[in-house]
Amino acid sequence: MRCSKQPNKTHSIKAILTASALLVGSAVTGVWAGVPLNDIIPGAIGDLTLGGAIRANYVNGDYVEDGSDAPQRGGNGGNFELDTFRLNLDYNKGPVVGKAEYRWYNGYNFLHTGWLGYNFEDGNAQMQVGLNRVPFGVGAYGPANSWFFDQHYYVGLSDDMDYGVKYTRTMDALTFDVAYYVSAENNFQGASSDSARYSYDIVDNGSPYSHYRERNQVNARLVYSVLQDDLPTDLGISGQWGQLEADDRFAEDSDAYAASIHSKTTLGAWTLMLQLTRYNYNADYKSGAVDADGLALTDDLITMGAYDFAWPVASEGTIPAIALSYTVKPNVDWLDSITFYNDFSVIVKDGQTTDGIDFNDSAMNVTGIAFASGGWYIYCDYAYSDGNYFVGNEGDDYSSINTVGDFGVNGNDDWNGRFNINFGYYF
Repeated sequence: MRCSKQPNKTHSIKAILTASALLVGSAVTGVWAGVPLNDIIPGAIGDLTLGGAIRANYVNGDYVEDGSDAPQRGGNGGNFELDTFRLNLDYNKGPVVGKAEYRWYNGYNFLHTGWLGYNFEDGNAQMQVGLNRVPFGVGAYGPANSWFFDQHYYVGLSDDMDYGVKYTRTMDALTFDVAYYVSAENNFQGASSDSARYSYDIVDNGSPYSHYRERNQVNARLVYSVLQDDLPTDLGISGQWGQLEADDRFAEDSDAYAASIHSKTTLGAWTLMLQLTRYNYNADYKSGAVDADGLALTDDLITMGAYDFAWPVASEGTIPAIALSYTVKPNVDWLDSITFYNDFSVIVKDGQTTDGIDFNDSAMNVTGIAFASGGWYIYCDYAYSDGNYFVGNEGDDYSSINTVGDFGVNGNDDWNGRFNINFGYYF
């Protein structure tokens, strides 16, 4: 995901400093954009290239106001906030390649990517070992064009980075990936006990519904390209299965699976992505495990964490998603492209609360425009969601898992909106 869970307000001086950092950082780092590290640091080993990004958000939406005159997400003209600063290293020495990326956010930081790879002699295959992206779904970021991604991301089923080995090969119109992951990414630096990480993973932090960790996951993905002359379309299937290692005081060892069919079609400037996914994190809590109210845990919830925050999600569900975009290239020197898009996805849940009430589904629609110009990429999004705690917080009460607009019970069950502009400079 391109966003982080941040407080509802910051002071004016922070907004000014954030804007200054974005502009100064883009000017300074632009000097080194794409420059081999050997040209900057004499004696560097191999062919290393330094890159990165600095990003900031303007946010205005359905957030509870605090009654002050300070800039804030829910009033007083909205708020301007630092999103992230990141550094990238790319390595390329003959057939050996590698990537590393580290990110800093407000109050936490983590390794995003870290792998070494090998390009095979025929040029059609690559192997990666380390912290790399799990091959699942229509593309790296799921069926989405916006800064918010889609609902797959929030249950760990797109842009998921794990520790393992991945092999990718292309044979004419067929591309396949196979991978094995020993574990999810680990916790880095933050206030939470187990969620200072980029991807949404099952976490064990000792709270109710937090009694599992991901282990020994296998993935396979097949994509076949058809109609290349008339209507280029990539048809694909993805599958994954893995073990859930339990804290045996509260749960039994179990497993998890996900399966998906997906497609990506291009017609001129139009692109359509479709995906339908079924998943099951098969939680199996012991009878003595209870929640904050002393009630037995339901197997229909399991805690996932990312961006220094953990919260229960529905352990089983179906996710349909559709993303449509239209890209134009204006005939002006200062603007590379404009992309108009609309992304919709929903988590259709199977679960019930401990007292037998069905979970509410979690839906999100994002309409937006993205501008690309040199190293700049700017998302202008309006997200409207019932069941995504990154989009508004009106009606949310975090004293109970049953009263929040989220990916689990979604007890708030109210639609909230968020207007977001993400200013990103990539070097």
